[in-house]
Amino acid sequence: MASSAVYQVTTMKVKILQWHAVASWTWDAQDETCGICRMAFDGCCPDCKFPGDECPIIWGACNHAFHLHCILKWVNSQTSTPLCPMCRREWQFKG
Repeated sequence: MASSAVYQVTTMKVKILQWHAVASWTWDAQDETCGICRMAFDGCCPDCKFPGDECPIIWGACNHAFHLHCILKWVNSQTSTPLCPMCRREWQFKG
């Protein structure tokens, strides 16, 4: 016994009246926290009130990442050639 079915396709147009976008950002670092202050990279260092452009992440030539303020304090506190706080290689900002 053969049966046949008939399908009807209708097209509906939709008009968008409003659109609200939501976005989030995150730093692309290998670690989730600064190796100096141990605060999360998606947050901010102890010297800052808000995360983002005022508290960026800085990478060294050795690929270790730190909050800008944390690594600047670290480098300025060294009496001799500054070393990376993580691997102890000579600290150089990644260029």
